Amino acid sequence: MGSPRRKSPRNGWESGARSPPTWPTARPRWTCTAASSASRKPEGPGRRVEEVPMPEKVRVGLIGAGFVGHIHARAYRRITDLDVDIAAVAAVPLAQAEALAREFGIRDAYEDYRRILDRDDINLVDLSVPNHLHEPFALEAAQAGKHIICEKPLTGYFGGPGAADPVGATPKHLMLKEALASADRMIAAAERHGVKLMYAENWLYCPAVQKALRLAQASGGTILEIRAQECHSGSHASYAKAWKFAGGGSLVRLAPHPIGCALYFKQQEGLRRDGKPIEVASVMAEAGDLSKIPSFQAEPEKWLVADWQDVENWCTIIMTFTDGSRALIQASDIVLGGMEDTLQIMLSNARIDCNMTHSGMVMAFAPAEHVFADEYIMEKLNTKAGWSYPSVDEEWLLGYPQEIRDFVEAVAFDRDPLAGAHLGREVVKVIYAAYQSAEEGRRISLQGV
Repeated sequence: MGSPRRKSPRNGWESGARSPPTWPTARPRWTCTAASSASRKPEGPGRRVEEVPMPEKVRVGLIGAGFVGHIHARAYRRITDLDVDIAAVAAVPLAQAEALAREFGIRDAYEDYRRILDRDDINLVDLSVPNHLHEPFALEAAQAGKHIICEKPLTGYFGGPGAADPVGATPKHLMLKEALASADRMIAAAERHGVKLMYAENWLYCPAVQKALRLAQASGGTILEIRAQECHSGSHASYAKAWKFAGGGSLVRLAPHPIGCALYFKQQEGLRRDGKPIEVASVMAEAGDLSKIPSFQAEPEKWLVADWQDVENWCTIIMTFTDGSRALIQASDIVLGGMEDTLQIMLSNARIDCNMTHSGMVMAFAPAEHVFADEYIMEKLNTKAGWSYPSVDEEWLLGYPQEIRDFVEAVAFDRDPLAGAHLGREVVKVIYAAYQSAEEGRRISLQGV
């Protein structure tokens, strides 16, 4: 199974520790390849050429064959200059795994994910499964010696001792404690078994976000405020509507993107200026299920998802950082017109706006729904009639291929990914502190948490 695996340097907190992690460099490194590195020449007499190790073969076991599983499979297929291959896929029911295997030419399809963990030739496991399975699957994968890609959120609270019925009624301070304990168990298991736990936060890899980060760094200014949101008309996945499977509502499904991005920008600003990351000091939030408004429930036709169980479909968060700056985060399932992913950076000497979904590269008008037939327009668009913003390459603009390439390179060249597990833990901390704030109606301090 390739070259012997080496234990990577610890990149962050040990379980239970409270010292800040060492965050990866902001500059993405997914453009580095063995071929390009080997072709470098000395720049002067006596200049030593940096030796680049031969990359390890990357054999992927894809666990989950739903919406995200297909996105990841397409991203692996784009990598043509590294030795990477999806060796097997597992999903329930088996027919779902077999369908994805046929589509992407994957040799083996299983119903039991443990068939993947038992294979010696597979060294990277990609978890594209419902949220409540992230921790147990990651712990088993680490014990089996597999590197791990875990979708967002890294983990959460799904019930257990002290849980209410329904789970969403559990006191949120208990949820915060247990969700962080779950994240710490995952990180500790990866470190103990010498494998990488990589956090699939595609926003960090969006071309627009990476450009915004370089612009912010070039300006040398202070980031005073970040405004970021992900909004659409709601998830139709049945598991997303119940806390015991999803771990929450829009705060867990949508907010991780803007929260993670805000955290990363402030971390990088602190590292650049002071040599240490700027962290979140406190969180305030409001959250609720706006589909429960009686007049909406009485409407005969529903354009928005309306059958949420014990989770919220709207939230607003104010993150206060240790330097006094703020981030305003919104995540909502009550927005028509297609998915909205936006980021605004307000600096002391500049302003940067990113629109990852309504880019305006292409605009199209159709007088009726059927005009564009089966041609894809954009995610969560309710109708093709009228004006629309067809995405040129939606997955590339949202950073999915770049994200997967970074993770493959991290395994192949034994280096840290741009998005690691400690960022995932920080996102979980903000999410469940926001739930506690919304429930208790007060600011929640996160210093020392």
